[in-house]
Amino acid sequence: MRDSWIVKDEVRDALCEGKPVLAFESTVLTHGLSYPTSRDLAFRVEAAARRQGCIPATIGIIDGVIHVGMTPEEIDQLAGDGRACKGSGFDIAFLVAAGRSAGVTVSGTLAIAERAGIHVFATGGIGGVHRGASETFDISHDLASIARSQVVTVCAGAKAILDLPKTVEYLETVGVCVLGYRTDTLPAFYTADSGIPLTYRVESAEEVADAFMARRTLGFGGGLLVAAPIPKEKELPPDEINQAIEDAVKLAGTKGVRGKALTPYLLAQLAEITGGRSVEANLALLENNARVGAEIATSISRKLG
Repeated sequence: MRDSWIVKDEVRDALCEGKPVLAFESTVLTHGLSYPTSRDLAFRVEAAARRQGCIPATIGIIDGVIHVGMTPEEIDQLAGDGRACKGSGFDIAFLVAAGRSAGVTVSGTLAIAERAGIHVFATGGIGGVHRGASETFDISHDLASIARSQVVTVCAGAKAILDLPKTVEYLETVGVCVLGYRTDTLPAFYTADSGIPLTYRVESAEEVADAFMARRTLGFGGGLLVAAPIPKEKELPPDEINQAIEDAVKLAGTKGVRGKALTPYLLAQLAEITGGRSVEANLALLENNARVGAEIATSISRKLG
């Protein structure tokens, strides 16, 4: 059987030497933003990690081969592949066996990062409980994956197109400890404050690393989710973005869009409705999460060292 697993040299070397490594997902490249904006985003978040002294590891699947860390050429290839699938934790093996290319979701990235020995993963917004889930049962596999993973996930909350109160409740149900990074409330992706209170607040990467180490020492399970708000100067007015989301959700319902196609469809509609400002906000929060994630990865590497 052909090799189905490649770890980029600098990622492998960093892991062997105990240096900090930060994982990034790749569905934002294939299904979140349009090309070449998606490609440029990957370069920006990787640069943000490097500025903090952390090695970036963008994770994707190209022609049935899992890449833990990608070259600029590989990122460009995957971002520009209009036929790429979405690879979640439950279907990665099939995609590899079928020789397919895929942007890897939060759940898929967590599975791959944990196997590779990476301790921290930064993304934009996690999946969650979709609006109307009481009838559709549409709940993202991300939540269960975060709950069972030993990798710390850094995000700007759940995607604002979701049912945020139900998502927070479900995170508790499946066993995820949510830490507000310098915030007392759940961030709402495009806005810093959803108004939904969080039980725990941390002020530094060191505190997150301490929680990671305590869980490791005690041998406990349960996920650690760090919720870092979008920088205030980059957030969109809540009333405006909430109305845009309502309009996009109604349009999706009219057109019968659901399942894996729903999130990319809604994101595209929001970009159109807001004249591209939702994309700029997305880029800003992703860069911020990369910075926060890199700081956490650095702190953990020191404690493990």
